[in-house]
Amino acid sequence: MTFNRNFVSAAAAAVVLATAAQADAQNQVRKMFESGQYQQVIEAAGPEAEPAVVYMAALSQQKAGAGDQAVAAARRLGELPEDSAWHFVGQSLAQLLEDQVDAAADSARRAVDSPGAPIEAHYQLGLVQARRQEWREAAESFDRVIEADPSNAYAYYYAGLMHYRGNRTDLMAVRFERFLKLAPEAPERPEVMQIMRTIRGR
Repeated sequence: MTFNRNFVSAAAAAVVLATAAQADAQNQVRKMFESGQYQQVIEAAGPEAEPAVVYMAALSQQKAGAGDQAVAAARRLGELPEDSAWHFVGQSLAQLLEDQVDAAADSARRAVDSPGAPIEAHYQLGLVQARRQEWREAAESFDRVIEADPSNAYAYYYAGLMHYRGNRTDLMAVRFERFLKLAPEAPERPEVMQIMRTIRGR
């Protein structure tokens, strides 16, 4: 009985350590993404990569101007079983990149409604809502990401943009300031600082 208990404890500890290592690896990839190191993110998305890393690789391909590769990376997620929210996240991103905006919205909502949906489902929904110029709804989606993960720099960036478009510069300023602190090397930093200067100069 003691052996079994010890075995279970060791197995549980191994799972915890593996999960922690996985989270640490994903955080490292996200830091690369937030500093504009898109090629490194893409290279991290090997065959055994976690869905979150593949998603960031697809976004990196998009930011690097490689549309076809971005769609291919998103479709990798879309190939996951339909009982995984990541299936719909990938499907939505591929559809958005191919300008199938209504289909992308449907897929993103299915991702959000899936059991155990990752926070990236709300992030993806926010991207779709932004494309549809649904500023308030998009801001709410990105703010949900912030609530769940206060270290997600790009959730602050997009939330700030959406609040800016929705004429809530007070909310925009708070989110942009946090974005600048979390991602000081982000390629969008000059754009954000220019918007902040314009708003403060009024």
